[in-house]
Amino acid sequence: MPDRPYTDEDLRTEAARQLATSMEDPDFMGIGEQMDGAFIDSTVVDPDESGQGREPITGTTWDQLAPHEFGEAQREIDDLLGKAADVSEWAINLGADGLQPDGHVVTLGADDKPIARIHFAFEPDMPDDMRTALVEGIGEAIADAL
Repeated sequence: MPDRPYTDEDLRTEAARQLATSMEDPDFMGIGEQMDGAFIDSTVVDPDESGQGREPITGTTWDQLAPHEFGEAQREIDDLLGKAADVSEWAINLGADGLQPDGHVVTLGADDKPIARIHFAFEPDMPDDMRTALVEGIGEAIADAL
C-alpha cells in the first residue's frame, strides 16, 4: 500500500490545473499594477555589463509613459494573456523533472506565419555547446524529413 493516497502524477496534474486556472481571467487592474515601476525591456541599459550589479540599471518604466500609451499597452498585454497557450502541464512537469527552459527554439514555416514551434528545456548543468548541438541536430533532422 502506498504511503499516501495520491501519486506524483496526481500532484503534477493538480498543480497544472491550478496554474491554468490562474491564467483563465487575468485581472486587468492587476496587469497595470504589475507594470507600475517595471522597466520596458527594450529601453533597459545596464552600465555594469559584468552582471555584478554595481551600477544601477536604467531605462524607461511603463508608468513613465503618457496615460493613453500606458492604457494601450495594458490592453495589449491583457489581450496577449488572454491568447496565451495553456502550457501549465508542461511547465509543472519541467519543474518537477528539474529541467529549465532556455532560448533555444526551432520554428517551422514562414517567419510571418509559423506552423509549428519547438521550445527546449535542459538539465541546468548541460553545457551551452551541447544544448546548441542538440537543437541544431533536431532542426536538421526535421529539415531533412520535409
